[in-house]
Amino acid sequence: MYRPGHYGAALLAYAPLGFALLSFDLPGLAVLGGALSLALAPVPDLDQRIPLIRHRGVTHTLLFALVVGGVLGAVGWVAGTGAGVETARRLAAFGGVVGTVAILSHLLADVITPMGITPFWPLSRRNYTLRLARADNAIANYLLLALGVFAVALVVSVSRPALPPA
Repeated sequence: MYRPGHYGAALLAYAPLGFALLSFDLPGLAVLGGALSLALAPVPDLDQRIPLIRHRGVTHTLLFALVVGGVLGAVGWVAGTGAGVETARRLAAFGGVVGTVAILSHLLADVITPMGITPFWPLSRRNYTLRLARADNAIANYLLLALGVFAVALVVSVSRPALPPA
């Protein structure tokens, strides 16, 4: 998929986590998680700019998703250590989940294309594809984007605290 599709997939995948954060009255983390998801959405495609790395190779695997999640988890830990161990644990978990889910959303968007992905590399070189739409299919890309925006809008509308009467 192209960027609009990956942004939509990231928003769609992040929506349940955003809902949970808003439900626990953590709007700052909810917004941060959404922003991180959008920032990470195109990361696996950076392989196109790195010589000697095959497109949809190592950066399109579950292993890569876990590595990115681990890096964001470590960043969360470091960011939270000043506030205590419990905060560090929570921010590490937050970073780990957001990082992993963002990369997994990219993989799910690419698995619908004929080129597919090899998500279980290095354990398996088997390619998985649903062959639903080409990566350059504008309708598929913007449909994913619309679904993601709709999911986030729905989350915000149903988890918004009621305003006190005027």
